[in-house]
Amino acid sequence: ISMTHIRSYLERTYRGQAACINRLCITPKELHCRLGEFGLYCPVCLALHYHLVDCSEEKALTYAAEYTGRYYKMCNKDHLERFLLTPDKFVTPGCPFTLPASDQLPVKLTTNQVKNRFPQEAEMKGFCPVTYLEGKQRYEALVRGKIEYAADYKQKIFFFETDQKRHKFMRTPETYSNQKLPVKVPPICEPVSLTSLPVLGYLEQGVSEAIIKAMTAVGCLKPKYPFFTIQKSALIYLALYLKAFNRNSAAYNREEYKKKLALFEEDCALVPYLGSTMSGDYKPPNERPIDFEFKINRFFSLKASPEASG
Repeated sequence: ISMTHIRSYLERTYRGQAACINRLCITPKELHCRLGEFGLYCPVCLALHYHLVDCSEEKALTYAAEYTGRYYKMCNKDHLERFLLTPDKFVTPGCPFTLPASDQLPVKLTTNQVKNRFPQEAEMKGFCPVTYLEGKQRYEALVRGKIEYAADYKQKIFFFETDQKRHKFMRTPETYSNQKLPVKVPPICEPVSLTSLPVLGYLEQGVSEAIIKAMTAVGCLKPKYPFFTIQKSALIYLALYLKAFNRNSAAYNREEYKKKLALFEEDCALVPYLGSTMSGDYKPPNERPIDFEFKINRFFSLKASPEASG
């Protein structure tokens, strides 16, 4: 396969035609030294639609070609075939558009790069320009972008709702960058500190989910600990459940309380077990269940334990 590519490359370049450079073992350094006037941007997208399609993220040279000693990178197979067929339409001077200067090209930004440019603020107050334009610039289309989907264009920072919206902006930034916001915009939803809330609000936002799960477990099990009231049994079970499934607690603490919770459930099961087993007439020891003696001794031992009196 490689030899076929090499032969095709040699034949086309000998005739002065554009040739694909895939499988020719061209190093990244050599590629950058011989890049054409469009750099790593697809010249076919630029000529046909005036779209800025950056091909730098694709490291392979599957859709790259050489023409007049310069290298050009295309975004897909169809554009490669178009370039190989009529390369003069897509390079200078035949290309109808030229690539903007490097400082006029959109660039993706990471979260750290955005933070390092503080106190510079995002354009459009952080609203996604692509969503706003696609929503026909209505109030409902004002959606805040995310810092992880940021881009720089002409020294301005833009945030986008999704990575796909950022990709659209990168192709035609002029389409989206000069929009004006309406006078009335949605308020900024800033996070509220839990400690700033009143007690009921703090409990609702901080522990309501955990308490609901614990109370649901209590309602399903209906625990009754030997010699304890139903209310006290439920409260102890609730406390053990919260400690056993506390995500903020250390793993070994959770495991310890899970063991205590399982033991508490076993002790609560003694009451219905003995109630059903001891109903009816007296049975001699040899007719009783094998674990009856162990469980009844366990039951009476709980009465003398400090837990039963406390």
